[in-house]
Amino acid sequence: MLLHFPLRRLLLAFLLLGPAAARAQAVPNPGENIAYLVTFGAQADKSWGDDDFTSVYFFLVPKERRQPVYIRVFDPDCGGKHDEAKFGWNTQTEFSLYGGPGTHSAPDARSPEPKAGLRSGTPLKTVAFGPDAKLDNQWYTFGPLNPLEGELVPEFQGYVFKVVVQGKKGDDGNLYRFFLSSSPAQNVAVEGGNAFTYEYAIRLTPERNAVTHLYPFVNEHVVSIKQSNFDADDDLGIKLYSVAKNGHDAAVSGDTRWASSTHPVSAKEHGLSIDMQLTSRSRAANDLVFYVTDQYDTALPFFAIPLGGPPKYRYDVDVKIRR
Repeated sequence: MLLHFPLRRLLLAFLLLGPAAARAQAVPNPGENIAYLVTFGAQADKSWGDDDFTSVYFFLVPKERRQPVYIRVFDPDCGGKHDEAKFGWNTQTEFSLYGGPGTHSAPDARSPEPKAGLRSGTPLKTVAFGPDAKLDNQWYTFGPLNPLEGELVPEFQGYVFKVVVQGKKGDDGNLYRFFLSSSPAQNVAVEGGNAFTYEYAIRLTPERNAVTHLYPFVNEHVVSIKQSNFDADDDLGIKLYSVAKNGHDAAVSGDTRWASSTHPVSAKEHGLSIDMQLTSRSRAANDLVFYVTDQYDTALPFFAIPLGGPPKYRYDVDVKIRR
């Protein structure tokens, strides 16, 4: 469980980010090469790529910051240029913002499956979006937010806000993005900020051989990880890369099915991210769900920018001295 990290390991991982930290404000981050986040309406067929019509994203503000922050949503309406229509635009998507105690620390908040305590914390604002030409291809801003309104998470050295995205009705797919900003009208990075989720519902870049990077963070208690994906349509390949893995194959799901595979974790991978590379086999627009758990079935976080930086395989050279 992420909350039990020794603080020094997590701080070191953040320090290793360097200049890349500024780009962590975008969700998805450009380095992940994810086309969009996606949430379908509650009456959608699960074969279209969303297993539970609910997504949860967390936004981290450094504890020293006192200036306001803003959580901006790109194209929050469901209808128009980017979204996925099925039988006419009829979908309403709810974006709910939470802060205060329990926002992240409540176990249900970090579960890949929606549970009773998903909406833990103090409700700050809820907005429902349907088809809306004024917001199509535009930004909607939550805020200003006082950083102290978030939940203080000592292990993260900052305050955490949560946005729950839920398809309330309809059957269309709402495609959108986030940005944690210091400006209400522009995307201006919050110095030292970050964003993460415990389950990604995403649209892959619709290009043959496009590579998407997902970066689950592995703490020092992890002995093995289990990656699980839903509705990949057998249309991609998944390989794992890290300081100790050089392209390990992982299981890929078919249409409306889950697939999972378990992979051992070595001590040298602790305190770093694993690079799960998803390579598309066609140009089809593919929506799917992805999460990773440890040996205790506890979900691991995907940070927008991999903690410790993108992992690079380290070859072990066995040198023997002949006498």
